[in-house]
Amino acid sequence: MAELAKLYDPLMAPAGAEMRVVYGEALLELARRDERIVLLDADLVSAHKTSSFRAEFPERMINVGVAEANMVGVSAGLSTVGKIPFPTTFACFATRRTFDQFFISANYAKQNVKLVGTDPGVTAEFNGGTHMPFEDIAVARVIPDLVAVEPADEVAARDIIPRLVEQTGCTYMRIPRRAAPRIYAEGEQFPLGKGKVLRDGTDLTIVAAGTVCVPESLLAAQELKKEGLSVAVIDMYSLKPVDGDLLEEYARKTGAILTCENHQVKNGLGSAVAEELAERYPTLVVRHGIMDEFGEVGTFDYLKERFGLTAAAIAARAREVMKKKGAL
Repeated sequence: MAELAKLYDPLMAPAGAEMRVVYGEALLELARRDERIVLLDADLVSAHKTSSFRAEFPERMINVGVAEANMVGVSAGLSTVGKIPFPTTFACFATRRTFDQFFISANYAKQNVKLVGTDPGVTAEFNGGTHMPFEDIAVARVIPDLVAVEPADEVAARDIIPRLVEQTGCTYMRIPRRAAPRIYAEGEQFPLGKGKVLRDGTDLTIVAAGTVCVPESLLAAQELKKEGLSVAVIDMYSLKPVDGDLLEEYARKTGAILTCENHQVKNGLGSAVAEELAERYPTLVVRHGIMDEFGEVGTFDYLKERFGLTAAAIAARAREVMKKKGAL
């Protein structure tokens, strides 16, 4: 358990780097060691700050223009000749617009495509409702054998990205462009298919993912502690597959689960957790996140408040879960 995460305080936690910069740096470092890595972009080089990759490896950086489906098709083709392509675009396009190509040409064909979707959920901010993907994990979850991840900070991202290269088969990573608060101390490791306990507890478990909901869930747990509630927090950075063993352990330990996600509660992390526990150890599970709505334009802080992704909203929902638990 990372000490920094366990004691997370937004006023004390180190400021994080922009996640798009972290992604670009991590991929560039990997490309220096592995000539198979190719970066594909859909006319978002400036938005993703991947010009350094293009400058060092111009022959391994392909800008396909505003043609995301074609980008995934090209990636599948590159995979057939042994390359490891990282097609990267906004998450709304990476999943909705490219679904058939990614499903058939990449996954069904057993290729090795590492799809990356940026600006998930409310992190899309001023790009607004059309570009605000609250459904990308739902799309990813129905693809057989696909591995899907959402790192909560730069430490997690730097460790996870090399693991995507090592993973045989297709993967999907959702990651914001904006900076994220540092949750983890250097050296933390993030095996695929696992979750990480950030805070222990006995009354309730909050299962969260990503740069928005993990820090807010930690703050909610700290607030609830003042009320005498012992709340565990799990970072479920592996969205597919989820860590079923860890979920069962904490379902047995606390008897109630609250999921929190920057995504629709339908067919996202909350659904994955509920499905897993329904078959393993039936438990009270309440899903918190986007409640069957479309996105909208706004600042990051406004959107967090608007869609209930703040520590205060999570804590309020946790109190409701405790009432339900007490009534069982």
